[in-house]
Amino acid sequence: MSYRNLPSESRLLQTRRHFFGRSATGVGMAALASMLGKESMAAPSSAPEDVSTIPAPNGLLQEYHHPPKAKRVIYLFQSGAPSQQELFDHKPALAANEGKELRDFVDMNQRVTGMTAGQSKFPLAGSRWKFDRFGEAGIEMCGELIPNMASLADDMCLIRSMHTEAINHDPAITFFQTGHQLAGRPSIGSWTHYGLGSMNENLPCFISMVSRGTGRPNCQPLYDRLWGSGFLPSTYSGVKLMSVGDPVLYLSNPDGFDATARRRMLDDLARMNEDKLDEFGDPEIHTRIQQYELAYRMQTSVPELTDFSDEPQHVLDSYGPDVLKRGTYAYNCLLARRLAERDVRFIQLFHMGWDQHFTMPRQLPGQCRDTDQASTALVNDLKQRGLLDDTLVVWGGEFGRTSYCQGTLNAETYGRDHHPRCFSLWMAGAGVKPGMTYGATDEVCYNITENPVHVHDLHATMMHLMGIDHERLTFRYQGRYFRLTDVHGHVVHDILT
Repeated sequence: MSYRNLPSESRLLQTRRHFFGRSATGVGMAALASMLGKESMAAPSSAPEDVSTIPAPNGLLQEYHHPPKAKRVIYLFQSGAPSQQELFDHKPALAANEGKELRDFVDMNQRVTGMTAGQSKFPLAGSRWKFDRFGEAGIEMCGELIPNMASLADDMCLIRSMHTEAINHDPAITFFQTGHQLAGRPSIGSWTHYGLGSMNENLPCFISMVSRGTGRPNCQPLYDRLWGSGFLPSTYSGVKLMSVGDPVLYLSNPDGFDATARRRMLDDLARMNEDKLDEFGDPEIHTRIQQYELAYRMQTSVPELTDFSDEPQHVLDSYGPDVLKRGTYAYNCLLARRLAERDVRFIQLFHMGWDQHFTMPRQLPGQCRDTDQASTALVNDLKQRGLLDDTLVVWGGEFGRTSYCQGTLNAETYGRDHHPRCFSLWMAGAGVKPGMTYGATDEVCYNITENPVHVHDLHATMMHLMGIDHERLTFRYQGRYFRLTDVHGHVVHDILT
């Protein structure tokens, strides 16, 4: 019997026999533990028929599913950290005490970055923009900067008590995507693919897109590992849709190479890879075969996906004037809705530029214009099509901003440093209570005063809505079982229907 037809337990034994037969050196023995650790937990490429169970490596059944509220997630990640004081968490005390020392109001026991650690003063800075109450829920938001998003008040759950651990961008963004500050762990989209499988055989289960904002366009880079599979088999990695050239790298056939020739080439290549799979039993070879086949199917599905000619003009208008400019946030939001229609399970948009350390009055309005109309249009579009009932939308960044000013405080140049101790994020859609706020901060937005929500809690809640028990979905690697939430995280049941 070939490796491909063996049950998972026998595949592991077959691999052991092959390895011991060909490796008698110390180096080979040292590599064995790592190799077996990666193979032993390889999940099927699609969820089993009984989605309540999946075979564990020891042959037992590992239960980690329950009935889901959400079939898919659209995560609108605002890279750089939006200022909660300007958008979602109105603090009149900041304006009333403009220029006064933060130390006079709270014990400054939160560490600060190297950018402001040397400041002799930490003057409070109030927002320059007006807040109002919106919707029947009466949620207070900044109607000047985000008037469209504010109109979603009765659809969203606004969490004002998020907190995190990292104080600098890269570890903080990595933490939000993988549950760990250091690189190398699987992203939340990869965990979702691993646990639930794909719903569309012609498109990747997990897709990411990146756009660059006008607020602070030359800010921190975003790395492909943020949508990577870490130590999970690489089949669970996210696929990035590019903003120039082919939407997926090398999707088009080269000149003089037609679809028939491509099919013959892939068939020949698959036969060679299958021979190697039988010989070596390496699951990454199986992944390679699957990815080649997916890429072939995507040659038809992706051009149809990215062709907006079938979109009515009123839909295009709702997303804003940049919707047909490939690579913009508006374009990516409309593409996210089209991906949701095609049952892509995890869709992630990264929008760069939310990092207003200085000249916030000049930078922030542009960044809000980039995202306000399109974010709102996406939620309304999903709602109009009946997709919001089983789609979870998440909007937020990696930490918050300080209530004190970084650098010189005046009307033209004030800005805010990083503040992981408290910030805001909103969710809408499947299983989330609409028209509510959750959590609160003190009068100067320094500490959380009620219902704190950690990043691990957010992850646990997102997984719960997807039908996954975050404590049970694990992967054995380097001698221990890992999970997205590590040894932490609690589902925030108060915000769920």
